[in-house]
Amino acid sequence: MERKKILVVDDEESMRHMLTLILKREGFEVRAVEKGSQALQLVESESFDFILSDVVMPEMDGLSLLQALKQKKSDATVIMMSAYGNLDTAVEAMKRGAYDYVNKPFKPDEILLTLRKAEERENLRQQNIRLQRELVEKHSFDNIVGKSPKMIEVYDTIEKIADYKASVLIIGESGTGKEMVARCLHYHSSRSQEAFVAVNCGAIPETLLESELFGHEKGAFTDAKKEKRGSFELAHQGTLFLDEVGELSPSAQVKLLRALQEGEVKRLGSERNLDVDVRIVAATIRDLSRSVAEGKFREDLFYRLHVLPLHLPPLRDRKEDIPLLVNHFIDKFNKEHHLSAEGLTEEVLARLLEYSWPGNVRELENTIERAMILAQGKKIGVDCLPAEVLGERAPWKKDIWGDEISIKKASRLLEGELIRRALKRTGGNRSQAAKILEISHPSLLSKIKEYGVEG
Repeated sequence: MERKKILVVDDEESMRHMLTLILKREGFEVRAVEKGSQALQLVESESFDFILSDVVMPEMDGLSLLQALKQKKSDATVIMMSAYGNLDTAVEAMKRGAYDYVNKPFKPDEILLTLRKAEERENLRQQNIRLQRELVEKHSFDNIVGKSPKMIEVYDTIEKIADYKASVLIIGESGTGKEMVARCLHYHSSRSQEAFVAVNCGAIPETLLESELFGHEKGAFTDAKKEKRGSFELAHQGTLFLDEVGELSPSAQVKLLRALQEGEVKRLGSERNLDVDVRIVAATIRDLSRSVAEGKFREDLFYRLHVLPLHLPPLRDRKEDIPLLVNHFIDKFNKEHHLSAEGLTEEVLARLLEYSWPGNVRELENTIERAMILAQGKKIGVDCLPAEVLGERAPWKKDIWGDEISIKKASRLLEGELIRRALKRTGGNRSQAAKILEISHPSLLSKIKEYGVEG
């Protein structure tokens, strides 16, 4: 274990000698100087974990040394010592960045206890820095895998908008990684040291949503046994992620809009407004502009959320990213499950590239995890893929590649399948589906009726 380094700064030789003996006996590496100027010179060339400094010294006193250390951005934990100490001096030392203050004369155990406490605090600080760094790495661009033009566009947009407080609306199908992008936005912003709070608006009953977002006071309703801070409060100075925001009821939309407009919330059962500084990132699989046109979503709330739109492409529109994603997931699950998979057979990769991935990246991730667990050798074979990826559950394929040889019937089956895909891709928007299919809107309506397609 690496020994901690301490710098002792005291103009009394006897004090320097005594502290050096005590601290070396406890396993510390000790340097001792008599002047503040000497301490500053040493800090320039060496790093110290702790600095023990007297307050009253000639030329440069301890408080001036503290100030100089702060300007040099020294990472050392500073403990002040003085025989002339009073409360005002101790308070001033703390204000200037000292960790603690010890009055002389002190017993060896007293200074050692103070150092141990400082060491514990420093360990916690370093652990916090490490965890913060891991969080940033976990939610970095490296985890949003893809080099396709559509994904490069996503990366560029994230970099441009990450540090603005303006609301972001992430639009994408289920499984495209909307929450991952929201976290990436947060951890690349100046708010990264504060909380990221996620709320799934579609998973919380309407009766509980207001309490979830704004909190409640004790006794506000029957089950309110104690007060609760809402998500807005918890995300103060950080980021609030509102997933599936398109599922909010009309009354919930009104309350959310008011909170965004006023920059304040009120707990249920309270008369007091609370100021909140929150960056909103919302996500939806719905076409909210269509929901606005249909009167299902408030137009004023839509424009509050839609300041910086970010569209995530479905996996079927960036299939060139599938090999990269597969390698990423193989590395991930080799570590998680202590496996040693080395890749896919060519046939498996061909099947993965052929499949339409309605569940997007999440479905691909689950497919690779399942295949790796079932695989017998180092390579993942086609027998490890689920039936839907192999096409065994697609009735139109069975009908076409079965005994049927009628071109007319096969064309009808294929047209029906393509119409279903187009409607799913556009969220049921028939005008957009007609454009994708490259047919007229009336022609699409006629075929939907003819083939009995739902959507």
